Amino acid sequence: METIETDRLRLRNFRVDDAEGLLEYVREPRARCFLSLELADPAAAKAEAARRGSSDENVAIALAGTDDLIGDLFAVHEEPDTYSVGWNLNADHADAGFALKAAQALFRHLFDDRGARRLYAYVEVDNAPSRGLCERLGMRLEGTFVEFVTFTDGPDGMPVYEDTIQYAIPRREWDVVDRAPAAGGPSRFRDEP
Repeated sequence: METIETDRLRLRNFRVDDAEGLLEYVREPRARCFLSLELADPAAAKAEAARRGSSDENVAIALAGTDDLIGDLFAVHEEPDTYSVGWNLNADHADAGFALKAAQALFRHLFDDRGARRLYAYVEVDNAPSRGLCERLGMRLEGTFVEFVTFTDGPDGMPVYEDTIQYAIPRREWDVVDRAPAAGGPSRFRDEP
């Protein structure tokens, strides 16, 4: 993919030298949905960074000034014009607005450059930060899937099933959200600090 620059971030393809940064936040994933991506050591991280770099589905989130990896996004294309999207950020960089800015830039790219008609995300019911991010992005809660997916087993060895929410936003709604003024201020997303 072409690199996308924001005031503080650079969205780009993964590189092998992202392995150390990747290992920092995937060694012990905070969200259960990323447990299957857990990496044990630098060699595994190097292989995973190389694998992610071979596709435009995985997008590295790097700091603009240093190009250090702080997280990632994904955008999986579903024919003809829909994308499943998601994000994973290093906890050391949480609460700085990076996830929102990165997701906004990705959404803009998918709608404007890739011709997406609709984006959707799955979020576990108890993942409040991702639920909040979906809502700040203007995504609509479309429904809750009860006992939808499992990522772990319980103490009895039986799968623990997660209730999962689907959020989505079609292009026509994104166009309104992306260009709407914030309360008492400039454009909702394009001019925010």
